[in-house]
Amino acid sequence: MRRKVSKETRERLQLLAGQRGTTMRDLVEQLASQTLTEEELRARGEQARRYLREQMGIDVTDATMAASARLRAMIAERGTAA
Repeated sequence: MRRKVSKETRERLQLLAGQRGTTMRDLVEQLASQTLTEEELRARGEQARRYLREQMGIDVTDATMAASARLRAMIAERGTAA
């Protein structure tokens, strides 16, 4: 099943592409090639944790990551509440 992009989204992509001196197709291809998938993000996170553990002796636990996510959420809420 083929879904079409809304008119508003298409117009915005055209505007962004024009401002960047490129085509809408190239803009979408750039987004797709530069955006990490969930699996790539997970792998990169594990690689960073391994580096911190092996090179710096810092063990980043799941609890640490969860606390960090909660803190970022709190900061983001305050930023939008102002």
